[in-house]
Amino acid sequence: MDTPQRVEILGSTRPEWSEILSVEALDFIAALARQFEHRRRALLAAREQRWADIRGGALPDFLSETAEIRGSDWKVASIPADFSNRRVEITGPTDRRMVINALNSGAQVFMADFEDANAPTWENMVQGQLNLRDAVRRTITFVSPEGREYRLNDTIATLAVRPRGWHLIEKHVHVDGEPVAGAFFDFGLYFFHNARELIRRGSGPYFYLPKMQSHLEARLWNDVFNFAQDRLGIPRGTIRATVLIEHILAVFEMEEILYELREHSSGLNLGRWDYIYSFIKTFNHRSDWIFPDRAQVTMTTHFLRSAAELLVYSCHRRGAHALGGMSAFIPNRREPEITERALAQVRADKEREAKQGFDGAWVAHPDLVPTVLEVFSAAYEGDHQIHYVPQVHVTAADLLTIPQGTITEAGLRNNITVALQYIEAWLGGRGAVAIFNLMEDVATAEIARSQLWQWVRYNARLDDGRTIDETMYKTMRDEELHTLVAARTGDHHFALAAELLDELTLSRDFVEFLTIPGYRRLD
Repeated sequence: MDTPQRVEILGSTRPEWSEILSVEALDFIAALARQFEHRRRALLAAREQRWADIRGGALPDFLSETAEIRGSDWKVASIPADFSNRRVEITGPTDRRMVINALNSGAQVFMADFEDANAPTWENMVQGQLNLRDAVRRTITFVSPEGREYRLNDTIATLAVRPRGWHLIEKHVHVDGEPVAGAFFDFGLYFFHNARELIRRGSGPYFYLPKMQSHLEARLWNDVFNFAQDRLGIPRGTIRATVLIEHILAVFEMEEILYELREHSSGLNLGRWDYIYSFIKTFNHRSDWIFPDRAQVTMTTHFLRSAAELLVYSCHRRGAHALGGMSAFIPNRREPEITERALAQVRADKEREAKQGFDGAWVAHPDLVPTVLEVFSAAYEGDHQIHYVPQVHVTAADLLTIPQGTITEAGLRNNITVALQYIEAWLGGRGAVAIFNLMEDVATAEIARSQLWQWVRYNARLDDGRTIDETMYKTMRDEELHTLVAARTGDHHFALAAELLDELTLSRDFVEFLTIPGYRRLD
């Protein structure tokens, strides 16, 4: 039986959202879905097959079928003027005050996040689009409950937007009876409403692309870009996209990913927590590949250092930016000694990245911008150091080396309490959460809960010899939960957070993304 072609909004609407959710904008999203949904689903099925192959014993390696791409001489598209200097990029969700503060922060780029730093409530997704529309036109303002007024400075950061990954849906919008992909919804609304205005103002539609696992997934994005540009009469190549390398399988295809997006590519970024989490997820069948406390898995460990070096090489060889990791520290004004120690660590971390050849890095708080900017400004002259192509030799074995270390009770408890705190906030509609002087997002909860699953599933041992099992996990979970609830006044979502964390930790089979069962619990 044929399904009638239609677009349905299942979420509530407000008068001020009418321009964002216009008939024309929704038609554009529907066109993306009808053109590409079958390919999106086929790629998700290909992920499943690849994991099955890995479970059968096939370790990842550089692809023989794309050796010609890695061996030939080609470059990505030229760099737009306002996207050339990327020494400091600040990231955060799309709430109104955050957008203003981030654009005013002194960073060169603001990545407005519809993904990991955002809880995908219907209000957050639509209001975020309205906020970005107003930011592009420089009409955005905000007045706090205390009466403080926020508005944009004359000089602001260049705006880039991160839509959701291929695996997520937007359940409040259905196209022809099926929920639309979150990627089509987020990209489509932003591009439809802002591409021409950005071009008119001397910029362009710039994006960050998350959670990809292969160059074929990058090819789909490239085809989406061409389709969108053609449909709106915008020249091909106007879009620029930076890909987040946050999956162990994607690191083997970095040059191929750049190649697929070469008319639209602006580089790669290495996401630490997601990358570690993807390692545990991909090899969750390996009881002998157990990771130590996440605090011990730093960027100086062999497999992460190898990935970072290979990323810089791959990007600079092809004329693209290489962006470093996140500095998530939140300055503590009540305890300046904590801030002083943390800023010293941030400086050392960014000095290492600058020496490796990175052109810039991320921060989560405006107060970190001066420190990181100073480090990268001292490291090289000009807008970037793409001319520097390091000579590296990274093998598959380097990228698959398991970090050594110990599992401690403190590390176990930290994973439990951080996961509970983040999931509770996420279920309440907040995707960027301050925990222990760090600004955390979904990636933090993912690495925390994936380690809990791995340790419980394979009865890992603490450094004092005790075995981690379901009983130990539940005992510590109850203790940490009691402490958190006792400290909270007013309504909260801790019971639901504990329920979800138990589902993720105690499931026999590894749950791929916490945001999928979590989304079912969101309005």
